[in-house]
Amino acid sequence: MATLEKIRSKAGLLVGVVGLALFAFIIGDFLNSGSSFLRQSQEKIAVVNGVSLTIQDYQKRIDDMAEMYKLQSGNTSLPEEIMTQIRESVYETMVRETLLSKQLDKLGIQVTPEELFDMVQGDDISPIIHQMPMFQDAEGRFNKASLLQMLKAIDEDYIANVPADQQSQLLSLRSFWLFWEKTIKQQRLEEKYTSLITKGIVANKLDAHSQLNATAVTVDILFTTRPFSTIPDSVVTVKTSEVKKLYKQRKEKYRQHKAQVIDYISVDIVPSTDDYDEVRNEIESLHEEFITSEDVADLVNEHSDVPFADVFATVESFDEPIKSFLATAEKGSVGEPLFENDTYRLFKLIGSKIGPDSVKVSHIMVNGQTEDEVTARVDSIRNELRKGADFGRMAADLSVDKQSAEKEGDLGWFTETSAVRGLSAEFKDTIFAAGLNEVKTVKSLYGTHLVKVTEKTSNVAKYKVADITISVAPSSETYSNIYNTLNQYIANNNDVEKFKASAQDVGYRLRTEVQVTVSDQTIEALKGTRQVVRWAFEHDKGDISEIFECDNKFVVVAVEGLLSEGYHPFDETLSTTLKQELITQKKGELIIKELEEKGLKTLAEYAKVMNYGRIDSAKFVGFNTSRIVGIGVVPKLNAYISLAEEGQVSVPVAGNDGVHVFEVIRKNVQPRDGDHDDIRQAEIMTASNGYRYQYQLVPSLLDKAKVDDLRIRFY
Repeated sequence: MATLEKIRSKAGLLVGVVGLALFAFIIGDFLNSGSSFLRQSQEKIAVVNGVSLTIQDYQKRIDDMAEMYKLQSGNTSLPEEIMTQIRESVYETMVRETLLSKQLDKLGIQVTPEELFDMVQGDDISPIIHQMPMFQDAEGRFNKASLLQMLKAIDEDYIANVPADQQSQLLSLRSFWLFWEKTIKQQRLEEKYTSLITKGIVANKLDAHSQLNATAVTVDILFTTRPFSTIPDSVVTVKTSEVKKLYKQRKEKYRQHKAQVIDYISVDIVPSTDDYDEVRNEIESLHEEFITSEDVADLVNEHSDVPFADVFATVESFDEPIKSFLATAEKGSVGEPLFENDTYRLFKLIGSKIGPDSVKVSHIMVNGQTEDEVTARVDSIRNELRKGADFGRMAADLSVDKQSAEKEGDLGWFTETSAVRGLSAEFKDTIFAAGLNEVKTVKSLYGTHLVKVTEKTSNVAKYKVADITISVAPSSETYSNIYNTLNQYIANNNDVEKFKASAQDVGYRLRTEVQVTVSDQTIEALKGTRQVVRWAFEHDKGDISEIFECDNKFVVVAVEGLLSEGYHPFDETLSTTLKQELITQKKGELIIKELEEKGLKTLAEYAKVMNYGRIDSAKFVGFNTSRIVGIGVVPKLNAYISLAEEGQVSVPVAGNDGVHVFEVIRKNVQPRDGDHDDIRQAEIMTASNGYRYQYQLVPSLLDKAKVDDLRIRFY
């Protein structure tokens, strides 16, 4: 019994313990079974009108577009600047697609498989495909046969049956094509949507008639002006309540995005005097060695920022410094060291010769599983050529380079330089040593080629120049000195006020009150500062960052505070601006009241009172005149002028800088052809409006959408 009483006395505690245990069980179960929900939340890169965009989809699209850029440019890697553009482009595309998808679903707009087929290989092929160089002939005309051949080559069944070394290339080409196919489909969807909207907005005869009336009649006027500056601000009174009322009326103008307000110091990472001296001494020591060295190529490759180019080229193909050197150089001569744009250069003329600047080449490219197989194929092709087979026809039938095969093996024109860069030094030597129409065999990274020179330019003088180029860059010691000096400054000025107060005294560039949003990829004009933007949003008011290295600068940031999403608050700065606007408005009202009380009748009487008798003139003023000479942009005055009769003196009208009174002295009427002009004008207005709405439609949807950019979580 005593035990039971003890349990009852602790009932509240037991209930709490049991409740806590149950809560732990429930929340534990939620965290386990609901882990996918939490993970989904963490994987969002944006939310567009409630629809989540995931990091996986975003990153895949970035990778796809990056691969597309690499294929088109021929580069194996992309600079950060291009990657930043790709990230922004992909993000904007995903947001755009999400916004439009709901509209498209509502309207039932779609692109059917049959329609897509027609756009990529049927009778209505997309302009995007027409413009791709890979599907154009030598004259730049679209070649449908090239397109169909490529589509056949990237078919999954075809890829599965080609040699392994070709499969990766074809798979890359397939990804490239699927990227553009999706782009073409999305473009057609947007075209349908914008066309549907714009076709529903048509100007009628009444619109056209009104527009023509606004432009058909203009007037010449005389006017006089009383500037607002002639009245001191102290003459009028503006209440705080009036300023706040104007703020409420204009509130939509002061909408602001969420932003972090920062101050920052940027310091250029530049060479020191010692760095310049070191490179100058190096180039001077190389000067003597350059004169005597027999192995110039190794000397250039060891010291120069630019590798040795073992090619002969015409004078016109060199830059100006080398052209100047060649004007007086003889074989073996070395120029004096040249300093320009933080770079030292030294030239040596290796030799000269007479020969064609360019040769036109056709080829048949051969691959095989083994070297013996390749050799056998080459021998077989050579035997057929000896028997009189047509080289171009054999290239079209047998070459594994499908793009040139479509042009019967034509690779186009090569200089020695482009041959080395495009293929190899061996390829260059082979084609420039070959006689006209002589077939040679040469290897490159791409395979084995049977090449034939089909044309040559006339012989010209060509030169081989060794060029040692050494740019002056900050040494590790200079880098450390700049970094350590800045680091010491941060340590000595470790709060925001000190950070700002001392910067200019020690020679640092300081920018204050800079607003950055979560979508900003850079801070103002500073490249590579996305990492700094991210840091700013991860820290609070008063925090000062570590030193970031951005491009060729060190950047340090201090956080001033966060601007919340919403409206710019009614603060002192905004109050001052609005108050000045109300002061100007009240000056206008005061001047107009004084003029009305005087009962003036003629423009001369107004001029005498308003502007010491001064009267100015303006010609061809109408309702649509954007700026009136001598007055400026005052739409209200345009309206008064368009309604005034000839010889009529207007009432005083307040403008931006003063009060104006005018008199119409002449009307200029443009002749019109009644209904015909109205119909023609309606057609012009419809076309113009359609063009404008086409480009305003999606931005308008974006403006009204709720888009939360969450990419700052990831990069």
